Amino acid sequence: MRKSLISICATLSLLTAGCSTFDDIGDSVDSAANVIPEALDSAGLIYRPTIIQGNIVTQEQVNGLKPGMSRRQVRFVLGSPTLRDVFHDDRWDYPYTEGVGSNPDEYKYLSIYFEGDKLVRVTGDLHPQPESQQETKPKASVVTVPDYDGYESKGDETSWWQKTKSWIMD
Repeated sequence: MRKSLISICATLSLLTAGCSTFDDIGDSVDSAANVIPEALDSAGLIYRPTIIQGNIVTQEQVNGLKPGMSRRQVRFVLGSPTLRDVFHDDRWDYPYTEGVGSNPDEYKYLSIYFEGDKLVRVTGDLHPQPESQQETKPKASVVTVPDYDGYESKGDETSWWQKTKSWIMD
């Protein structure tokens, strides 16, 4: 009886002491499960495409926004918003992520706020720049090409097609 009581106490003490290490075991199992995918990623055996999601909004587009613009004008400049919240109808969101595989490297976010139908403010990673800081695009140059006046005739006015037809018919 005494031996069974000692064995029960020893078993219970080992089990309760082991409970504190179950979290550590779970972490090591998770890290062990990530070893193979991480090794395959570093080996370059699996193709991981660059995934771009959301609206690509450039600084030029944001510079085109002016307070007081209508929703239609903002949609023309930036495109349709990716997110339109039903509960916040006066806010349009333009999120953008880019990354390899399922790990985005770049996050950008732009929020446009309206009061009624007019643009009030812009928040996020890009802001409209003052006119002095904006980069100007070089204007497209127009090249004029003189008209072709024709070829100089060498006395024979028949075309090559007429010569070919006459050669085939003969």
